[in-house]
Amino acid sequence: MFPTRLFQLYCRLTRGKTLGARVVVIDGANRVLLVRPGYVKGWSLPGGGVDRGETLREAAVRELFEEANVEPLEELTFHGIFANDRLFPGDHVGCFVLRKYKQGDFKPTHEIREARFFALHELPPDTKPGSHARIMEVMKGVAISEHWA
Repeated sequence: MFPTRLFQLYCRLTRGKTLGARVVVIDGANRVLLVRPGYVKGWSLPGGGVDRGETLREAAVRELFEEANVEPLEELTFHGIFANDRLFPGDHVGCFVLRKYKQGDFKPTHEIREARFFALHELPPDTKPGSHARIMEVMKGVAISEHWA
């Protein structure tokens, strides 16, 4: 697996501007789904890059399934698009919300080590700032930022 900076350089050279998709998945107990990747420290909302020929929503749905074995049972609700310039110039992240879904058994992979639901008062201290901000916007009504982190 590429180190993060090398991967970002590769994406910049091959794609120009980049676009990612993330999803705030909320269960019936009002908990939020987070994933813990194997290639960086911390927890984040499930999601990833948008591939050529793929819409933002299609990428979000694909990434949910790949990372957490989650399949939507309703249309994803659009939350916003956020500039990720502070971490990766030229990158933007589209964020959605999902409340109705089915989830199969999660199997850890090299990419995603864990996928778990957390109550707001139990979010891991190493939750990524952009993911934490989106969770607070969706769950607590905090003012929406234009920036991912």
